Amino acid sequence: MLENIKKLRQLILRLSGKDGGKKALPKRYRRLQRYIMLLMLAVTLIPLTLMAVTNSMQYQKNIKAERIKPIRAIAGKAAHSFELFLEERLSAIHFIASSYSFEILSGQATLHRIFRILREEYGGYVDLGLINNNGTKIAYTGPYDLLNKNYSGQQWFHEVRVRGAYISDVFMGYRDLPHIAMAVQNLTDENNSWILRATMDTHKFEELISPMGLDPITDTFIVNSKGVLQTNSRLYGNVLEKCSLEIPYGESGTHVKELIDPDDRDIVMVYSRLIKHDFTLVMILPQDRVFQPWHSLKQEMSYMFFISVIVIFLVIYSSTLLLVKRIREADEKREVAFRELEYTQKLSSIGRLAAGVAHEINNPLAIINEKAGLLKDLVDHDMHQDKTRLMKAVSPILSSVDRCRNITHRLLGFARRIGVQYEMLDVNEVLKDTLGFLEKEAHHRSLDVQLQFDEQLPKISSDRGQLQQVFLNILTNAFAAVKNGGRIVLSSWQKDDLTVGVSIQDNGHGMDEDTMRQIFEPFFTTKKGYGTGLGLSITYGIIKKLGGEIKVDSRLEQGTTFTIFLPKTSPGDTENE
Repeated sequence: MLENIKKLRQLILRLSGKDGGKKALPKRYRRLQRYIMLLMLAVTLIPLTLMAVTNSMQYQKNIKAERIKPIRAIAGKAAHSFELFLEERLSAIHFIASSYSFEILSGQATLHRIFRILREEYGGYVDLGLINNNGTKIAYTGPYDLLNKNYSGQQWFHEVRVRGAYISDVFMGYRDLPHIAMAVQNLTDENNSWILRATMDTHKFEELISPMGLDPITDTFIVNSKGVLQTNSRLYGNVLEKCSLEIPYGESGTHVKELIDPDDRDIVMVYSRLIKHDFTLVMILPQDRVFQPWHSLKQEMSYMFFISVIVIFLVIYSSTLLLVKRIREADEKREVAFRELEYTQKLSSIGRLAAGVAHEINNPLAIINEKAGLLKDLVDHDMHQDKTRLMKAVSPILSSVDRCRNITHRLLGFARRIGVQYEMLDVNEVLKDTLGFLEKEAHHRSLDVQLQFDEQLPKISSDRGQLQQVFLNILTNAFAAVKNGGRIVLSSWQKDDLTVGVSIQDNGHGMDEDTMRQIFEPFFTTKKGYGTGLGLSITYGIIKKLGGEIKVDSRLEQGTTFTIFLPKTSPGDTENE
């Protein structure tokens, strides 16, 4: 038994990492603490991170929508205003062409008066000219010498004759300054046609863009379908230059895009294409200014996230430190329990050794005592001349024998207290006495305790106290396994001429095969929180020490039966026989 305890202790030390010296303890527990911390951090931080990312994306989407919506509205209104401006100017030219005949407009004075009124009322007009059906400008008012100029070979002349109206892109032309041309065709009753053509300064475009109330850092400009700037851009070129930023064409309505421009600037591009004219209004804003509220919120959320992570880490660290400390203390207590168990086994071995030594010494002591007594009787009877001297020599021998006898008696008493005290027992009586300890609990819980004893059961030679401990351990487990109103059956019978059997059966929750394989192992328990795991292990040891056997049969939700077989005679009596 002592050797088995040592092996078990070494196994537990090896599993717990305690067999590597004093330095292995801190290393093992640090590793355990690290594993627990990583697990708890993963369980807490992964959901927190997912929630933070999800909320961040949702907030970003909402804030962007709130910031982009007014900018999109401004761009759409500006494009609409620009289109109304062009339509208004074109309508003015069309009104003049409809209100006056070709002959009236051919008069230079009349055309000059009409042009003066246009400039005063609308502003931005550069010149005004009348072109006949052959493409020759027959009347002109303005700062340039363009009278009698022929336009029949130019593209715009043919477009006007086909469509009836025309608005050009911005161009330089003879005037050497950016301007646009507007032309309207009018048909006479004789099916002849003539064209009234006016040019406008593009500075009027800048005046349209400036009152939009935009941030000074916003770059607003107009491009045509070929990507040529129709107004100056603060970032991407001057008028009539190719815009260095690619503007999508062909998409009606107002659109917003986030992109990186050719100079690696993060920008927000808002563009709106005019419906009736080949122009696109473009607004460029820096992303950091547009999404500044989102960046501020993102920064605050990041601070809150990192503070939360730090707090979680500190709480987990302190909790795991306390938990590992408790585990270490439990391991140390378990080690102390093993040492005490080993010490108890050593005492038991010493007791058995003392009993053997005392038994062996008592035999020669008895012979010495008999011989010394015989010598004393002979000296007293024969009146030997050295009687006095011989009596003085025999008396110390007898005193020493008595002293040795007292010592061996004390050793035997020590051995009897540690070892087994065999006596003839009635197993039924021992079972009834043991059951008496649990009668109140059985009555309180309304348990049906049935006794099925063999009244003719012979007595056996065994230890009453240790049998009571065995029966009490098994009965306690049976009481714990059954519910209130459950059934427990105690049976006894004679197995054969040398063995009696005892069984304790309950209808409790039962055990699975894995549990049954481990129930007799030290410290294994199914009573989490209050079981020590030593009861059945001690029971198994006692039964083996008494020379018996113990078996268990159990099924989940059906119950458990412990069967004990005890020899009629003690192991010592069997050996002597």
